[in-house]
Amino acid sequence: MAAAVSHPPNTHATVAPAIDTGTGTCTGNSALPGHHDSSDSSRTSDASVEKVPVQLSSPPLQSSSLSAKSSKRDHGRQEVDRSVSPKRWKTFIKAFKHIHDLTPKEVDDYMASYEIYNLDWADQDEMIAAFGPNYQQRVGDSLKAYYSVINHLCSLGDVEKMYIPPLMDKKASVLDNQLLNEESIAAEVGLKPGMKVLDLGCGRGRVAAHMTSFSGVEVTGLNIDENQVAQAREFNQECGFRNEFVVHDQNDLPLPFADASFDAFYEIQALSLCKDPSALFKEIYRVLKPGAKFLLLDWVSLPAYNPDDPKHAGLMRRVKPLIGAVGTPTPASFEKALVDAGFAVTRSDIPSIDGLQAPLIDKVDIYFRSIRRLIHGLVKVRALPLHFKTLFDRLCLDGQAFVEMDNMRLITTTYRFVAEKPTPTA
Repeated sequence: MAAAVSHPPNTHATVAPAIDTGTGTCTGNSALPGHHDSSDSSRTSDASVEKVPVQLSSPPLQSSSLSAKSSKRDHGRQEVDRSVSPKRWKTFIKAFKHIHDLTPKEVDDYMASYEIYNLDWADQDEMIAAFGPNYQQRVGDSLKAYYSVINHLCSLGDVEKMYIPPLMDKKASVLDNQLLNEESIAAEVGLKPGMKVLDLGCGRGRVAAHMTSFSGVEVTGLNIDENQVAQAREFNQECGFRNEFVVHDQNDLPLPFADASFDAFYEIQALSLCKDPSALFKEIYRVLKPGAKFLLLDWVSLPAYNPDDPKHAGLMRRVKPLIGAVGTPTPASFEKALVDAGFAVTRSDIPSIDGLQAPLIDKVDIYFRSIRRLIHGLVKVRALPLHFKTLFDRLCLDGQAFVEMDNMRLITTTYRFVAEKPTPTA
């Protein structure tokens, strides 16, 4: 059935290899939707559920509606919109101060939150045995404790947006690969000025701001963490955008929106927390207008993963806590959930070059391990409180296991589905 899904030919855009650490800021011009100065730089058969072939491709060329944003080239190198990229040093200082001032309880709650990643939504009996009949509430509380700290830890590096992107350009930084990915998403779902878009798991609202700057849309972001939502509101207001952000657990259905509220939907690595993708997709279907596009870019275990293989299972136990995954979806399970919800799936693939994220995962891991060595030294001479060592030791625990699983093609956190809510026929 995978042959029915469209896979455009590989078309890798490139960006300048110089690593830009975020010199752009929100300017007065950003208040105008879509305006910026880019110079600142299985289908339903049970028998086939776990055997959907993995397709590898690159993002398509940008759609004509986005050509003004994406067609500037210098000797074949495509520019990206950095006009609303926060200044990295300001973000670092703010996050560092927040981590420094964490209370012992906040640190303890964060460390305890990792217990949920030893379980899986699919094993309800085990969940109940561990957390009681109201296990969903316990998981929700743990997620809030987890995200209230992890978003600040990530902000000390290139993953303030809390995701490692597909490898879109081998010479580009992690940050520019994120921007290339987001601009590809905008093209895939056909974003145009004035459209209303739903962003599930919006984090600090940086992706939403980029989508607005790049394509002129109005974004509504949804996130479980009050702290991230507050930061998203502040940042987007500073940019002059009318984007809205809502505190809500994606597992608490129905979603707080009216029928046919949105022209498009996207999410980036948020469904690892989803208890019931089928129920969630039906809700997203409800709140989208007919003809609206849906895009998910998320974590899956791939067909090569064998849970009965001791090495595979051991790596999975190490990686799931690192990426914050409670469920273990597959491409087939996501596709079935989409089709059951009523969507027409038009694309199913991994957008990374050669289907691998490992080069970017490794970059992020090397950076944070180097920061950890510095943290250890500062804690040793009592220049920093002890909880810095505790937090960084946990953060850096299994980065190379993540790299290994990606290289073995056992998992990816960048599997892409594009789907559409059909328009009723007369």
